[in-house]
Amino acid sequence: MGGDVERARALARGEGPRPGEERLAALLAVAVKLTRQPEAMVEADVATLRAIGLGDAGVHDAVAVTAYFNFVNRMAQGLGIELEPE
Repeated sequence: MGGDVERARALARGEGPRPGEERLAALLAVAVKLTRQPEAMVEADVATLRAIGLGDAGVHDAVAVTAYFNFVNRMAQGLGIELEPE
């Protein structure tokens, strides 16, 4: 949605954040934790998002977008639907 498509693809391939992308690194760390270890999420994870400048709406959006992508992927996997590579 208006972002750097090649950078998004590199991140999807597992390339980590670059120097100067500390905000992105924090967002990705919380998203990965919520995806892989949702039971381990604690208030400190919310504090991490607040520390990079997110307010209530931003924290909500970061968590909601991560949860939504996880939901859609699990629905597709559970139903045997193959998603487009993009």
